[in-house]
Amino acid sequence: MATPVIGILPRRARPFFARHPWVFAGSVARLDGEVKAGDEVRVVSAEGKFIARGLINPGMNLLIRLYRWVDEPLDREFWKASLKSALELRRQFCHLDQPGTAQRLVSSEADGISGLTVDRYGDWLVVLFTSHALWLNRKILLDLLMELFPVRGMLVRFDASQAGREGIATPPEEFCGLAPAGPIEILENGLRFEVDLQAGQKTGYFLDQRSNRLSAARYAANRSALDLFCYTGGFSLNLATHGKASQVLGVDSSAAAIERATRNAQMNQLQNVEFQAADVFRTLESLRGTDRRFGIIICDPPKFARNQRDIDSALNGYVRLNRAAIDLLEPGGILVTCSCSGTIDRASFQAVLGEVATLSERSIQILESLGHPPDHPVAVSCPETEYLKCLIARVG
Repeated sequence: MATPVIGILPRRARPFFARHPWVFAGSVARLDGEVKAGDEVRVVSAEGKFIARGLINPGMNLLIRLYRWVDEPLDREFWKASLKSALELRRQFCHLDQPGTAQRLVSSEADGISGLTVDRYGDWLVVLFTSHALWLNRKILLDLLMELFPVRGMLVRFDASQAGREGIATPPEEFCGLAPAGPIEILENGLRFEVDLQAGQKTGYFLDQRSNRLSAARYAANRSALDLFCYTGGFSLNLATHGKASQVLGVDSSAAAIERATRNAQMNQLQNVEFQAADVFRTLESLRGTDRRFGIIICDPPKFARNQRDIDSALNGYVRLNRAAIDLLEPGGILVTCSCSGTIDRASFQAVLGEVATLSERSIQILESLGHPPDHPVAVSCPETEYLKCLIARVG
């Protein structure tokens, strides 16, 4: 049976020839053939020139995800080559042979497999699907992952909010192979962390901040530290151990995350770290009414903007957060502020600090502008893959 053909509107094809993988419904002029979710389609320009092959999800705004810019099928050999390419990058540059460590193996659009994220935690894989069409073609991908990267077990998970937007009727999470008996332990920068693969955020832990946590620690020597949105203590433990901070206070609204952060500190025999389960903004307001000040503050909030409509409110949120944080900084203190919102570009996020400097009447100097580690690459054809911004700044 012939592969259905999707025609793009005039003057809308350039991003797709440049290998941007997302075709929104507003760019489509016509459909030749009948399709259902997960079907393979050929995408052509208004002039009929072949662009790429992808998978369609009818009825969704993000209608098609593109995968192959050669007019050949999305067959097993194609998916195998794509996965092997992603794994080879990590084998060359990310030291996958080190036992007990954790890395990203497949980073969705950044590795040319839009809608698939795969993280390795020691002897386990966590596979996160964010595309309904790709999920419907999952059997080949899951079989290939076990073939190319043998592990004890593999957990399939879903981002609940993204699954809803994609129309995925979320099935129960399940393991392929063995399941770990409770939380597992990984090493990050020589520190021990407990990770709950099934109940933890995203795939269980935020691997993308690994190198940034170590960079921030370089500024913490003999300083009192405040770690906002600390989750399970990633920044806190690195500041206390590698940074030699005098004292670290970690705050997060999740009681479960704080319990795990406390256990992580105990596992690493750290006495200079404490954690509180509390609302971050209320904590900042409460601390402002005291004499307590900090030499370094970490602001690593969850995603403030999920789409273009959220940008203005997200930028206002970042201004509010960072403005409140620097009120608690000693003169010459260090602010480490982060954004994981892909719709907020680096220039806009840096401009947030400009507004905060004006409002607070304090000078702010950016010392480092950081992003992703090598296992979280950025695809130049898809700027949205540069989602993580981490600015280290000195506040006068």
